[in-house]
Amino acid sequence: MLPKNWTTITEFIIVGFPGLHPDYYGLVSAIFFVVYMTTVAGNTVFLVLFITSERLSKPMYIILANLAMSDMCFSNVALPKIIARYWFNAGATPFHACFFQMELIHYFGTLNSLIMMIMALDRYVAICYSLRYQTVMTNRITYILNATVWVTAFIAPTITTLHSQQLPYCGPKLIVQCYCDHISIISLACAENSKQILVALCVALLVLLLPLAFIIYSYCHIIGSVMRLSSSQSRWKSFATCSTQLCIIALFYVPRCAVYIASFLQIQISRDFRILLILLYSLIPPLINPFIYCLRTQEIRIIVSQWVSRQKTFREMSRINVITL
Repeated sequence: MLPKNWTTITEFIIVGFPGLHPDYYGLVSAIFFVVYMTTVAGNTVFLVLFITSERLSKPMYIILANLAMSDMCFSNVALPKIIARYWFNAGATPFHACFFQMELIHYFGTLNSLIMMIMALDRYVAICYSLRYQTVMTNRITYILNATVWVTAFIAPTITTLHSQQLPYCGPKLIVQCYCDHISIISLACAENSKQILVALCVALLVLLLPLAFIIYSYCHIIGSVMRLSSSQSRWKSFATCSTQLCIIALFYVPRCAVYIASFLQIQISRDFRILLILLYSLIPPLINPFIYCLRTQEIRIIVSQWVSRQKTFREMSRINVITL
């Protein structure tokens, strides 16, 4: 039995895809870089629109703004290191920095799950209790709910991170993943870790399934309320108000549930394919979400079109002024 805190390694090495040939490192790093820049740009544009437009000062957009901020933070935490690993062969991460990244990775994952729950609550009140929506889901209450989940989302990741740091690490130090995550790190511990891995999976499922259970409950009631509407036009309009959030929720939960179910059922899949699945549910939602906001939300489309029109008018006026001079 190794003594508690007996650790000899000072850094971890991010491996990424273990089966990837070095000839493809440049291509993979370029893909990650494009995903990173597009994610940051898309979510930044939405946040700028939210801050500058009074028309978006509504509960639904407050929730989407918090989701955009969380998505952007997650990308800033997860992607730069794996880009550096494939672009500059800089995969080494200091010991404590790896645990800090692990804390933030799981924090923003937990935060997104809780924000999805608030999104479902917003639509539940809007459709099932439409007459009380203006008094129940005020901007103030929405800000309080979002601030609460930003704070409480720290609880589970902090507990698991502190517990993981107490394990002894003496090698190997290769993390077969694209960033430092809980299971990948504790799998490298020098002590018996099967119990810790099971606890990690249970905590992840708890964080995932409790909000998901509320989301399913909410949308079951929403669908029931919509189906009871007499007018088909009213039913379509009600479903349309939920479509944006349903797309976002599906992108977040469906791949995650598939990976966790495969783990619990002990379905054997290759490490490269597993890493690819994890990257899909980690990186695709932050990348696609801003485009879903703009394509599916009429008010945002109107604001964007007005902004484009103003820019076009400004360029035409500038050209006229230059010709006149």
